[in-house]
Amino acid sequence: MVNNINAQFDEKQDVNANTQWLTNFVEVYQQLATDNLHLLEGIYHQDVNFIDPMHEINGFTDLANYFNGLYQNVTSCQFTVTHIIEKETEAAIYWLMVYQHKQLNRGDKITVSGSSHLKSVDDKVIYHRDYVDLGEMLYQRLPFVGRLITWIKNRAAS
Repeated sequence: MVNNINAQFDEKQDVNANTQWLTNFVEVYQQLATDNLHLLEGIYHQDVNFIDPMHEINGFTDLANYFNGLYQNVTSCQFTVTHIIEKETEAAIYWLMVYQHKQLNRGDKITVSGSSHLKSVDDKVIYHRDYVDLGEMLYQRLPFVGRLITWIKNRAAS
């Protein structure tokens, strides 16, 4: 029964943006790779404020450096936007990220769901905050720490 409900819910997901700034953002993120990080300049404002569970970055130059570092450390990384809620210059997007890192999960692919709160100025993103379970994305994938976190979760659920 739950799978049927989830399947029906997934079919109704809206992944079409109504505004050009958000359409551009989604298109760039869904094609982002190590060889095209220059595309970020077309979607982010020079004064961007970017926040994720581990960093807060101000300014496009620092953000571009951050992405360069991130993408050098992964074997592959792909985003699929699954749902969009938007209103004029603000949006929430929900996504799946599938990535591979040679030092995590024995180099196998890892799938993580997350969301982003976005705000735009002059048709570029000036505020970007990611919400993602860092345990699911990183900590549980580390050899010793992952087993410890799994044990703690199981104990808490008992």
